[in-house]
Amino acid sequence: MAKAIHSMIRVLDEDRSVAFYSKAFGLSVADRLDFPDFTLVYMSNDETGFEVELTINKGRTESYDLGDGYGHLAVSVADLAAEHARFEAEGLNPRKLVEFAPAGELVGRFFFVADPDGYQIEVLERSGRFQ
Repeated sequence: MAKAIHSMIRVLDEDRSVAFYSKAFGLSVADRLDFPDFTLVYMSNDETGFEVELTINKGRTESYDLGDGYGHLAVSVADLAAEHARFEAEGLNPRKLVEFAPAGELVGRFFFVADPDGYQIEVLERSGRFQ
């Protein structure tokens, strides 16, 4: 059986991205592998063994083109309103809280936030299938 261990994103500025993921999600650097052309930074926290892998291509000066496909990372939190307020207080510019209830039945509560490179992260309240 396969086990998900990390998701990789390409970032332009290592320090800016590490600071964002630390402030927003309490992730810290678990490992850093430096190579001649690129650096890999693995970030995680005590909540899960899953890691975010930041890839920094050395010498890159232009932002990455994220394309027009809609994709995102997702995390779950116990108190969505408190996290939204904390993100606002930290200046992280979260989007509005959403209650997704097609056909009148609540599926999930969430908000999105963009990291410094424009990647979208969905912050879901822990309930139902979103534990």
